[in-house]
This record gives sequence, structure tokens and C-alpha cells, in this order.
Amino acid sequence: MIENFYDINRKQTMPLKACVKKSKLSYFRDRSSKLSHNILIDLKKLTTKEILQENLSRTAPGYLRSLKILIPNVRSLHNVGSIFRSADAFGISEIILTGITPAPPRPEINKTAIGAEEFVDWRYEEDSLEAVDELKKEGYYLIGLEQTNDSTELPDFEADTHPKMCIVLGSEVAGIDEELLPYIDEFVAIPQFGKKHSLNVSVAAGVILYAMLEKLWKS
Repeated sequence: MIENFYDINRKQTMPLKACVKKSKLSYFRDRSSKLSHNILIDLKKLTTKEILQENLSRTAPGYLRSLKILIPNVRSLHNVGSIFRSADAFGISEIILTGITPAPPRPEINKTAIGAEEFVDWRYEEDSLEAVDELKKEGYYLIGLEQTNDSTELPDFEADTHPKMCIVLGSEVAGIDEELLPYIDEFVAIPQFGKKHSLNVSVAAGVILYAMLEKLWKS
């Protein structure tokens, strides 16, 4: 955007200050001519307090409030902590930890969650199958984030047709446990275009949560 201001200033005789709305003074350096320009722009970064107030004034949209995440047999404490942090940001209902997935309180989880594990509802179930069976009985639509020969690409997934959803994640080595595959209602894959064939599980969780936010924003 700043480059556009400079282009306008070079092509027209009007002063650069006249091209922008007057507000607080910000200083930018013109990289192409090594000249300094004082540009008045209407921009202010929010403080941490202002961001918190804005977050607390909002409610997660529609079905996102009932969304759960199942994390079976994910060994990394740092990944679990990162998922807690994303879950808090998107206002999801609950995280379910099963099998060897570590549970709070652990300093490694707290480090990447930055305390989000204190604000997100969670529970631990030793048996993943029992947890899945309970979710099915409660009417949850299970979404397996997994690359299969029948996966729906994430942009094509229709989230607004399922009032109660649970995202099932898998380990980075083996993916979702084989024993859980028959219980998944729909597999969803994140389209990728690079040389690597997978994403870190906590990164993948953040991607699908944001996609859910977009799909459910007006629900």
C-alpha cells in the first residue's frame, strides 16, 4: 500500500500528504530514492488489553461453539499445547485426549499453550474407541483430518450441515489410528502444493479450525 502512495506522488504534482487521510504521524523511508517522507495514516496497533476486550465481547459463531477436537495418541507435548492455544482462539467446545496423548498440567504443554489449557474444556480418556463410541452416541459427526483415496478437500467440505462436529487428528508418523477409521463419517484433507506431503499436526489443526471459522462465520 505504501508503494502505491509513492507511485502516485511520482506521477502527480500534488504533495504526498494530500494522498492520505490525516491522523497520527508515521515515518516511512522511500527505498527507491533514499528520500524520507512523513506520511499521515489512520492506523493504530491494538494493545494487549484492547485485543482481550475485543475477544471477550464476541462469541464463536454457530456450530463452532459445539465443535470438539479428538487427539488420539499424539505423543508431542508441544504439539498438544499448540492445539490448546488454537482451540482457545477459535472458541471450540472441548478437547478430548486419548491413549498416549499427554494431558495437562505439564510445563511443556503450558509453554506452547501459554496457559490456554486453563480456559479450554478438556478431558482424558484412556481408550480411544470408547471416546469415539461416546461421541457417536451423542450425535457427533466425526471428521478425520487424513489423506485418503476418498478424502474431501477442505475448501469443499460443507460444515454448516452438521450441528455437532468433532475433528479427529492423527499422529504425524502414522496418521489416524487404523482402528478408528471405520468410525469416521467423513475424511477431510488440506490441499498442498509443495514437495512435502504433510503438515505438523498442530499446524494442520490451526488450518482446519480457521477453515471452520470461515465456513461457519455467518451461521
